[in-house]
Amino acid sequence: MRSDPKDYELVAPGSLQAAVGLLARSPGEWLPIAGGTDVMVQYAAGKLPSRKLVSIWNLAELRSIEVLANEIRLGAGCTYTNIREHGVIGREFPMLSSAARWTGGIANQNRGTLGGNIVNASPAADSLPALLAYDAELILISVRGERRLPYAGFHAGYKKTKLAPDELIRAVCLPRRFSGYVCHARKVGSRNAQAISKVCMAALGRVAGQTVEDVHIAVGSVAPVPLRLSETELMLRGKVINESLVSAAKKMAVAEIRPIDDIRSTAKYRAAVTGNLVAEFLNLLSADGKA
Repeated sequence: MRSDPKDYELVAPGSLQAAVGLLARSPGEWLPIAGGTDVMVQYAAGKLPSRKLVSIWNLAELRSIEVLANEIRLGAGCTYTNIREHGVIGREFPMLSSAARWTGGIANQNRGTLGGNIVNASPAADSLPALLAYDAELILISVRGERRLPYAGFHAGYKKTKLAPDELIRAVCLPRRFSGYVCHARKVGSRNAQAISKVCMAALGRVAGQTVEDVHIAVGSVAPVPLRLSETELMLRGKVINESLVSAAKKMAVAEIRPIDDIRSTAKYRAAVTGNLVAEFLNLLSADGKA
C-alpha cells in the first residue's frame, strides 16, 4: 500500500532557529527530513508513521565543513558526496571517506547526509564505526542552546538515540590528532556499495616497534548499536603484537559483540568475520611496526 501525499504536511523553515523553534513548540510531532534516503523508502512503502515533516535540507547552517586548528567540524547536513570530495577529510580521516564511497550509489551519496545516518541509527550504517574510531563528538542544538557530547554512547539501543524530541544534530566534530596512525576500514557484504553490510569495521592504531601504544576498533552490523570494542582495545594496549596476542584479540572481539541471524547473514558468520577482521588489522599494524 503506497502513501497518499494528501495525508502528509511538509514545511521548510528558512533558518535553523526557525526549524528548532518548530520542534520546540510541538516536541515529537514533527519529523525532520534532510536527504530523505531512508524516510522516502518508508513513505513509498506506505510505512511512514509521521504525518508532519519538516525539511532541513536547504539550511545553510547545517551544510558547512569547517577546518579548525584542532578539529574538523562537519555540518549534519553534509552529504556523502561532500565528504568523499573533501581533501582534508580524505587525507586525515580516510576511513570516513571510504564509508562515504560505500554508502549506496552516486544518487544516494548526493542526497544522504551524515546527520541523517546517525539519527536513523541503523547498526549496519557504514559511516558510524568510522565516527566511533575517530572519537567523534556531536553538537546538538535546540531553542535551549547547544550541547556537545561524545558520539560514543549516543545510541541508546536499536534505532534509539539520546537526541531529545526538540533537538537536531548541528555538527559532527572529528579531532585532528591521528597523524601517524595506521587506519584500516573494511565492509563485508554482497557488494561494496548498494548493499547493506553483513559486518563493517573501522580501526586505527599506533605502534612503537611491535608494542601497541594506542588502538581504536569499531564495528557495525554485529549488535543492536555500532560498537567500540573497548575490552579488546584495553587488552591490546601496551602489548607486543604476536601470534598469541592476535588469537586472544580475535576471541575477545567475538565475546564483545551480539550478532543475530537475519536475511543478510548468520550470527556465526558475523562472529567469525569480526574476529578475522580484527586479526587482519593487527597484522597490518604489526607490519607497520616492522617498517
